[in-house]
Order: sequence, then structure tokens, then C-alpha cells
Amino acid sequence: MRKIHVTGLAAAIVLLVPLAASAQDESRAVAGGGINVQGWQGKIDAREAASGQTLANAKLIEHGEALHVTTGPAVAYWHPSNTASGDYTVKATFREPKFMALNDHPHPYGVFIGGNDMGTDQQSYLYCAAYGNGNFIVRGFGPEPFQVNGRRGEANAAVHKASGPGVEVTQEIALSVRGDKVECSINGQVVGSYNKADVIGAGKLKSTDGVYGIRFGHNTEAFVTGLTVTRH
Repeated sequence: MRKIHVTGLAAAIVLLVPLAASAQDESRAVAGGGINVQGWQGKIDAREAASGQTLANAKLIEHGEALHVTTGPAVAYWHPSNTASGDYTVKATFREPKFMALNDHPHPYGVFIGGNDMGTDQQSYLYCAAYGNGNFIVRGFGPEPFQVNGRRGEANAAVHKASGPGVEVTQEIALSVRGDKVECSINGQVVGSYNKADVIGAGKLKSTDGVYGIRFGHNTEAFVTGLTVTRH
């Protein structure tokens, strides 16, 4: 068997590159973190908690009429009185003031529906989230994560793209339940339509009825306005 010897600068690169990549993507603690909006609750992802992160390492505050979120660990926020059932649409507008300001690659934010057992280890919900690079992802927790449109989502022309890091980008994101379909719309266009039966069941949602709220990936900042539900 041929042996390959790595020495000098090459060895340093082999050792340092994986460490640097890992360090860049670790969830950071946000100064002054916690929930400072009356009545709102939150829970970080289980894998974040397992790595030592806490809800206090992300921040939810009010900024005028907006909810201002800065993460920290990936997190879901909700007000327990915000519930929806039957056929409905939940939507909100997300303004990322500086694309990728807290990370070295795009991270998502969006709305969730069908929240049940929220705040417990058994919580389940479905979310649609946008990235400022033109991608979107639909994913659920039941309570373990399950993919709907792939592990890393997909691109769609309806999703707004920031012109570069540090530049503002805004997305209007909606999740709708209509008959036997669940649809994600971004900036007024349906980007994904899924059978409701495919997101409900063992290891998935208990129901599309439940709490709705907002969902953020780690190391991300945005202002949220117009979080509303419309019954059909």
C-alpha cells in the first residue's frame, strides 16, 4: 500500500481548514438575549440544546411594530393564543437588514404552522423559510426533523436575492392549508405544494391545526412584520 506523507504547510492546512469551517458555523450566544415580548414563548432545536445552547442565547424583542429576532441557536417563537385550524393562511414579512451579517453562508427564516405540544420535547410543527440567496426550504419537526423539499431546500425565482453580503433583502412568506394541500408562497407566488397526508402521521405532524409562529436558523437576524392568519 502506498503511503502518503503530509508535511509542513500542507499539514497545517489539512488540520486548520476543517476546524475553521466548523468554528465559523457554530451557533453564537447573542448579547442581551432572551424573550422580551410579552406573552411570547420559544424553544431552540434539540441539537442546539445538546451542544450547550440555551434559549437565552437568542433574542426576541419589539422594535416599533416589528418583532426583531437575532440568533444564536436555531429557534421557534410563538404566542400561545396564535392558533389556526381548518383552511387558512399564515403569513409574515421578513426583512434581513444585512444579508449574511452573522454567518458565512445564507441561513433561513420563515413561518410555521401546525404547532402542537409546543415548548416540550415532543413539539411538532411545519415551516417554510427563505434564504437571501434565492432558495427556500419546507421542513417539519415531529418531534424529530423531517424533510419536505429536501435537506437543503431548492431555488425558486420568486425568492428575492440579496445583491451581496451586508445588503438588505425582504421576503413575504406564507403557509396555507387548503383542502388536502399545504402550500408555501413567497412574495405572492406558490413555490411548493404538498399533499397534507404526506406531512401528517407517525414521526410527522399531529395535525395542521395548532399554533403558528416564526422560525429562524442559527446566526441570523431579521425584522418580522404583519404576522397574521386568514381563514378561508
